[in-house]
Amino acid sequence: MTSLPAPGTRVVVRYLLPDGRATDALGELVSAETDVVVVDGKRGIERIPRGAIIAAKAVPPPPEPRRRG
Repeated sequence: MTSLPAPGTRVVVRYLLPDGRATDALGELVSAETDVVVVDGKRGIERIPRGAIIAAKAVPPPPEPRRRG
């Protein structure tokens, strides 16, 4: 089982889709229950089954937007 940081941390979670392809969820870790991990990112709330997770780690905050000038 993959260990996860505390809820509220920005994370990237790589997991398998039902067709076998891998994808990532990037955003704030909302919760990490025994059977599902919830990440709130740009694609919205993603509920990821624990058994589908390949890897997970904390990531730094996004960079500041660049100013146009």
